[in-house]
Amino acid sequence: MALFSQDSLNDGVRKREVFGWAMYDFANSGYTTVVLTAVFNTYFVGVAANGASWGTFAWTMVLALSSLIVMVSMPALGAYADMHAAKKRLLMFTTAACVIATAALALVGRGDIWLAGVAIILSNVFFAYGESLTAAFLPELARREALGRVSGWGWSFGYFGGMLSLGLCLAYVLWAQSKGIPATEFVPVTMLITATLYGLASIATFVLLKERAVPQPAAVQTSGVSASLQRLGQTWRQAREHRDFCWLLACAAFYQAGISVVIALAAVYAEQVLGFKQAETMMLVFLVNIASAVGAFAFGYFQDKIGHKRALAFTLVGWVVMTVLAYLATGPALFWFAAVIAGLCMGSSQSAGRAMAGLFAPAQQLAEFFGLWTFATRLAAIVGPLTYGLVTLLTSGNHRLAILSTAMFFVVGLVLLVPMNVERGARAAQARGAASGAVPVPG
Repeated sequence: MALFSQDSLNDGVRKREVFGWAMYDFANSGYTTVVLTAVFNTYFVGVAANGASWGTFAWTMVLALSSLIVMVSMPALGAYADMHAAKKRLLMFTTAACVIATAALALVGRGDIWLAGVAIILSNVFFAYGESLTAAFLPELARREALGRVSGWGWSFGYFGGMLSLGLCLAYVLWAQSKGIPATEFVPVTMLITATLYGLASIATFVLLKERAVPQPAAVQTSGVSASLQRLGQTWRQAREHRDFCWLLACAAFYQAGISVVIALAAVYAEQVLGFKQAETMMLVFLVNIASAVGAFAFGYFQDKIGHKRALAFTLVGWVVMTVLAYLATGPALFWFAAVIAGLCMGSSQSAGRAMAGLFAPAQQLAEFFGLWTFATRLAAIVGPLTYGLVTLLTSGNHRLAILSTAMFFVVGLVLLVPMNVERGARAAQARGAASGAVPVPG
């Protein structure tokens, strides 16, 4: 079987459309890589918060607030998208808003904690909206037995977008540092580079990706927020009948909490504990992205071969090993090794979770169920970094203890994975789709 086989796609789906869909992962990965992981998080703590002892905790609080907003709003937004066949239109709006808010980060200078906080909250909220909406297209594109590999295509391609953004920013930072330009001048430029690449790369998505959904009858009779909330309530009651989807949500809420710590605070850990400089941190994140791309692509095929549940469990064990190694690292060598493991696990575990959510989502309620999936992952994005921040606050900045505590999220995720039955969950989704009159998904 070819690596990019047409047999992996639903009838009527062409490879160029999947390329357009994957380009969104390519476009938005620069935001997480540069803004949340490699550059602006340390800039927020060291410059916007002026190096205050509460800076790390403030960063985690800002991320927590943005995730809280997404938690309470994304499920209703997903319900609206399904009712009105508006996934693509909403994706265009949220992308434009995230690009603008990311560019606004370039205005942040020393002590501008409020401006930094507001811009991060807005950019992260709209980023999360876009991530959920684009994920809801996956079951429309891929056959059920190929969800893992097609999700892996997009996720791995996305990391190349992150590497491109980070590579351009790293080249500029190295040049700026050689000229003696301070961080207060070169970091804002990296925000503009990231925002520009995000906006330009996403154009391919909007040109090539099709909106296959059709407005549902309820959307003709009612519209607006109240109708979406009513539909959401119905979907939430239905979701509780899908026991395996609920187990997946609970599992994801924990393991994604650990991943959120790595995304938001790995660079802070490297600088605060191991003394990494800005350029070294960016090169570390660049390596993580390479490992993540390899992990997401290769693991997608591995996941389809051995099964979703077993594959996800394999990555969670890898995460536990990574956190222990990071805790034990007293020099850069062991930490770099831990970073490679983190990269391999990050790409594979996030892609695996997205594929499983697609498998458990009824055909006519894709955006709604992915809205519930986003609810779980955003809850994780609150609990994980906030727990890390609280540990550092209560232990006078003990980052080692904070990173070790992160391992518990992955352990709990493993435990919650045990009762999940993938085949039962897939059958429940197909039965719900048939009962609602949805056109069955091929494969």
